[in-house]
Amino acid sequence: MSSHYHRSLSRRAFLVASTGAGAALALAPVPARATGRQRPFGRYGSPAARLDSKTLYVDPRGRGDHTCVRAAVAAAGSGWTLVIAPGTYRETVAVDRTRTEMTWIGASENPRDVVVVYDNAAGTPKPGGGTHGTTGSATTTVQADGFTARFITFANDWLRADHPEITGTQAVALKVQGDRSAFHHCRFLGHQDTLYADSMALGTFARQYFTHCYAEGDVDFVFGRATAVFEQCHVRTLSRTDLAGAPYGFVFAPSTAGANPLGYLVTRSRVSSEAPDGYYKLARPWVPSSDTTARPMLTVRDTRLGPGIDAVAPYANMSDSYPWQAQRFAEYRNTGLGAAVTVPANRPQLTPRQARSATRAAWLGDWEPWKEVC
Repeated sequence: MSSHYHRSLSRRAFLVASTGAGAALALAPVPARATGRQRPFGRYGSPAARLDSKTLYVDPRGRGDHTCVRAAVAAAGSGWTLVIAPGTYRETVAVDRTRTEMTWIGASENPRDVVVVYDNAAGTPKPGGGTHGTTGSATTTVQADGFTARFITFANDWLRADHPEITGTQAVALKVQGDRSAFHHCRFLGHQDTLYADSMALGTFARQYFTHCYAEGDVDFVFGRATAVFEQCHVRTLSRTDLAGAPYGFVFAPSTAGANPLGYLVTRSRVSSEAPDGYYKLARPWVPSSDTTARPMLTVRDTRLGPGIDAVAPYANMSDSYPWQAQRFAEYRNTGLGAAVTVPANRPQLTPRQARSATRAAWLGDWEPWKEVC
């Protein structure tokens, strides 16, 4: 995916600005529990009082088992829990496919307090030669099945203005590929390609669930081929100073495999914007060169679309060879200025009968992550 970054913010300013925006625009309320100096892990125990033998504690000030998330992941195996104390963890982290059923918990139960962040872009040079590419740019990569995260911020604060020599401006905060991957009260901060909801292989249909989450960006910033449900989430499009006019970008860019009957489902959520009215498209289909048989699928229902979305033409082509009209895009009972149906041909709608099958249960089958308790 192409286009450019914007806003010449320092790394610190980026996180502070995002934190302020998230606070003002409200993630769904979460319980606030202080984790004072003597209780960096809140109600989740400590190295001296573990929840169980498979719990590790991470704290940048040295009061846990590890001071960085990467080291804790390396020490853990399947079925382990990481309790992460408030702090900014500047590192890249990978959960490989052998570390199944892992859980990360932000100890303060406020996702603004626990931030995992780095600043690689697709075009960033690698030490051994070449560049990272989109996948390699990810701050956090999760390949294992059964991963759960609660109260964590995943961020990529790479900025084009800081690196005018780099043209590969995709910069992923989180790439998640495992089946049964759940994110509760998490934030995903970046610009282009922020949240990569994908699968391990073309023939693997990975189910993912995002609830009470916040994601922000500008170009294709929720993208990939996973079967993913976004429920009660807040998606925010960012302003730009490097472009003279619309469109500034695209919210969703699914790349659903043609054989997969289910792509992205967005339900009971909202899309807001800090950009001028009508400057963003809701989606465009991504048919990657590695899978020209892809048929991207996106269903947005019972969701408030703010005025930042172009109501007249909310969808666009990424390539004219694969027009959006030939893909699987649909809406149902959306509200807000960005949901106004002014040109019916540009806004395909589900029938009530079709909508009865467009549910989280239909998407996720026998997996019911909304019933999980922390």
